[in-house]
Amino acid sequence: MNKITLTGDLGSGKSAVSDLLCRHTGFKYLSTGQIQRTLAAEMGIDTLEMNRRADTDPSIDERIDGVFVSLNQDPEGYVVDSRMAWFFIPDSFKVYLSVDVHIAAQRILNDPKRNSEQYTSVEEAVEKIKARKASENARFLAKYNADCTNLHNFDLVIDTTNRTPQEVCDLIVQGLEAHLDGVIFQRFV
Repeated sequence: MNKITLTGDLGSGKSAVSDLLCRHTGFKYLSTGQIQRTLAAEMGIDTLEMNRRADTDPSIDERIDGVFVSLNQDPEGYVVDSRMAWFFIPDSFKVYLSVDVHIAAQRILNDPKRNSEQYTSVEEAVEKIKARKASENARFLAKYNADCTNLHNFDLVIDTTNRTPQEVCDLIVQGLEAHLDGVIFQRFV
């Protein structure tokens, strides 16, 4: 198994954990979030608006999702930070990262790399995070019949609220090693 797919809540640390996993495994990195932010910037809108437009413009999802479908044929190792990669790469080690929405809002507000996600307050961030998640989940359920809220779709679910990215990375590596050895690792940590 040479694909690790990470999905989860906005602000749960997927990017930071992905970076650590790539260093640990030597795998390449792919991120839907970066693709979405770049696409939104090209369109002159924020990611929430882009998600709204994706409800009626299938080319947005097709541009993003097609990249991940093609990975099934790629022999290279990848860490994939994507809401839907677990669905498009079914033989991957599927990891879901969860986080308290208020902690997520603070993380996003303090992340200088998130230029397309500018909020004036934690409350506004919480509201928009919830709206974006609801929009994405509804679209993926309608379009692919993929339920991102069903945590049993994942091999490992980690609450990152009170964990460092390194602690999360270590748990994923332990879970992957156990999975490869056929040992049942605690699914929800």
